[in-house]
Amino acid sequence: MNRSHLLAIAVTAAFANLAHAALPASNPFAKPSTLPFQYPAFDKIKNEDFAPAFDEGMREHMREIEAIANSKSAPTFDNTIVAMERSGQLLNRVSTTFSNLVGTNTNPTLDALDKDLAPKLAAHSDKIRLNEKLYKRIQALYDKRAQLKLDAESAYLLERYHTDFVRAGAKLSAADKEKLKAYNGKIAALQTQFSQNVLKEANASALVVDSRAELAGMSDKAIDVAAAEAKKRGLDGKFVIPVVNTTQQAPLSVLTNRATREKLLATSLARGSHGGEFDNRNVVLELAKLRAERAALLGYPSHAAYLLEDQTAKTTGAVNSLLAEFAKPAVNNAKKEAAEIQKAIDADGGKFQATAYDWNFYSDKVRQARYAFDQNQLRPYFEFNRVLIDGVFFAATKEYGITFKERKDLPVYDADVRVFDVFDADGKQLAIFLHDPYARSNKRGGAWMNAYVGQNALLGTHPVIANHLNIPKPAAGEPTLLTYDEVRTMFHEFGHALHGMFSNVKYPRFSGTRVPRDYVEFPSQVNEMWMAWPEVLANYAKHYQTGAPMPKELLDKVQASTKFNEGYRTTEYLAASILDQKWHQLGANQIPTDVLGFEAKALHDAGVDFPLVPPRYRTTYFSHVFSGGYSAGYYGYLWAEKLDADTVEWFKENGGLTRKNGDRFRQMLLSRGGTMDAMEMYRNFRGRDAKIEPLLERRGLTGE
Repeated sequence: MNRSHLLAIAVTAAFANLAHAALPASNPFAKPSTLPFQYPAFDKIKNEDFAPAFDEGMREHMREIEAIANSKSAPTFDNTIVAMERSGQLLNRVSTTFSNLVGTNTNPTLDALDKDLAPKLAAHSDKIRLNEKLYKRIQALYDKRAQLKLDAESAYLLERYHTDFVRAGAKLSAADKEKLKAYNGKIAALQTQFSQNVLKEANASALVVDSRAELAGMSDKAIDVAAAEAKKRGLDGKFVIPVVNTTQQAPLSVLTNRATREKLLATSLARGSHGGEFDNRNVVLELAKLRAERAALLGYPSHAAYLLEDQTAKTTGAVNSLLAEFAKPAVNNAKKEAAEIQKAIDADGGKFQATAYDWNFYSDKVRQARYAFDQNQLRPYFEFNRVLIDGVFFAATKEYGITFKERKDLPVYDADVRVFDVFDADGKQLAIFLHDPYARSNKRGGAWMNAYVGQNALLGTHPVIANHLNIPKPAAGEPTLLTYDEVRTMFHEFGHALHGMFSNVKYPRFSGTRVPRDYVEFPSQVNEMWMAWPEVLANYAKHYQTGAPMPKELLDKVQASTKFNEGYRTTEYLAASILDQKWHQLGANQIPTDVLGFEAKALHDAGVDFPLVPPRYRTTYFSHVFSGGYSAGYYGYLWAEKLDADTVEWFKENGGLTRKNGDRFRQMLLSRGGTMDAMEMYRNFRGRDAKIEPLLERRGLTGE
C-alpha cells in the first residue's frame, strides 16, 4: 500500500476551491487542479513547488484545527468532527502528490525534502492528536454518542476519531506527550532513511559481470539490455543485472552459469548488511528500540501489541497462532520440493547439493518434468497490453459492468504511464486510472496502488487511482512478455484499484482502502482468481506474434500446476512474517545488538530456518515493515488470504464470474471502505466467519 496513507494521519480532508494568499498563485498546489476529477497537473509541478506548499499547508491546517479546538460553541458533530474532516485541504493536496511521486519518480531533491519533511509531518500530526482542548471536544461527543442520533457511518466516524486520538496519546500527561513527540519525530526520520537506503543500495548492489557467457541462459535481448544498463553506468563492455526488492531474483530461473547464480543471490541477500553508507543494521536496531519504547509509553508491552489491537487480528497471540499453524506443513512441503530439485540436479549430471540459488533454476526443470512445460513457454501468451486490456479490464467489465477508455491528453510524470477513464455500467464516469508498469532506478521496488484523489461525498471528490508495477522494460521495439507471477500481480493490484474506485462513502476518513491493514489485501487477493478463470484466460492468453490462443494442453498443465512450489512460496512468506513479528514483539529492554544473529535465531526458533528457502525479505531490506505501513502487519497477507480463499469458494458456489456476484461483492464490501468493522462487513457478505479449509487446500497444506 502507499505512503500517503501514513501522511493522512495528519490530513483527513480532500480539496477546497480557495486560493491561498500565502502561496503564490503560480504554485500548482495553491488551488485544486482544474483537470478532470482534480487529476494532478504533473506537467506544471516542479521540485521547488513542494516545500512552500507543505509549509503553508501545515500552517493553514493548524489554523483550522486551532479554530475548532478553541471554539466557544458547545461541541457538535458538525462543528468538531465534520469540521476536522473538511480541514487540511492544501496539505492533503500536496502531501498526496508528493508521497506518490517520491515512490514512483524520485530524484535527489525530492529525497532530501522527504527526509526533512518526515519529522515535521510527524510533529504536525502530534500537534493535532495531542491537542488537549480538541480531545475534550471529541470526548464530550463520544460520551453522549447515544443521544446524538447519528446515522451509522457518522456514528462510526465519531468512534474512530475517539479511538485514533486515544491511541495517539491524547490521555498522556504533558511530560509524556513531549516524550511521545520526540519518539514520533525520530521514528519518522529513521523510516525515511531506511527507505532511501534500500533504493540506493539496490542501485549500488547491481550484479556486474564481464562476459556474455556468464549470463548464459538469458535471452540475447535480455543480455543486450544488461549491456545497455552497464553502458549507462559508465561500465562499457560489462553487463549489469539490477536487483529487485525481493530476495529471489528473476534471472535465477534461467541462468545456466551456477557461479553467476550464486553471485546474484549473494548480492541480493547482503543488501543493507555489508557495511558502507547504505547499511541498514543500525537503523533497524534504533527503529526497533524507539518503536518498543513508544509502545511502552502508550501502555503496551510491544509495538506489535499496540498495532494489532486496532487490526482485525487484535492480539499477538492470534497472529502467532496463525503463523505457527502454517509453519510446519509449509516447511515439510518445501523439503519435499527440495528433494525433487535434488533429483533434477542429479539427473542433470550435477555433482552438488541443492542450494537456495539453485532453486528457481531447477524448480522449472521439475515443473517441466511433472507437467511437461516450463514458465518460459507461458511468456509468449502473456503480452502486457493483452493482459491489461483483454484480461484485467475484461474481467472487471464482466463482473461489474465497468468499461475503460484510454486517453492521451492528461499529463503524466513518466512517458510509460498510461491513463484511462473508467465508466460505470450506466455510462457515467466513475474514476480515472493510471497504470505505471515498468521498473526505473528512481522508483521503489514492488507493486502497489495509491490514490491521488479519494472519493467522498462530503467534498464531492471522485477517485483518481494508480497501479504501480516493476516489470523489467524490454529493449526498444520489443514486446513486454510477462511471467505468470507478474500477471498475478497485475490482477492483484487492480483489486486494490477497484477498492479505491468503487468507494461510496460520505467521509474522507473512510475512503477506499482506508481499512485495517490485515483486511486491505483481502479484496485484491480475491481479484487474483480471475487471472486463471477459463473465460478470462482464454480472452487474453494469446500468442503475441500469431494471436493463437494458448493451447488447451498447455492451459490444462498450467491449471494442474497451481499448487506447484507452494511449499517454497509459503515458507519464504512465513519467514518474512515471523521476522516482522519477532522484531516488533520485543520489549524496550529486549533489543539485540546483532541484527543478523537475531534474524537467524528468530527463524530457527520458529522452525522456518530452511537454508534452501531464505525469507522473502531479510531484515535489512524489509521495506514493508521498516519504512512502509506494514510494521507488525506483514502477516496480513495470509490473514486476508483466509477471507479471500473462502470468498473464492462463495463465487464458485454461486456461478463464478457474473454481474450478480460482482454487484453483491461491490455493494457489500468494495464500496464501503472503512465505514464499519471489517469483520462485521465480511460476515454480512458471507453469512458467517471465514473457514480455514479453503486456504489450506489452496496452498496444498492439507493432510500434513
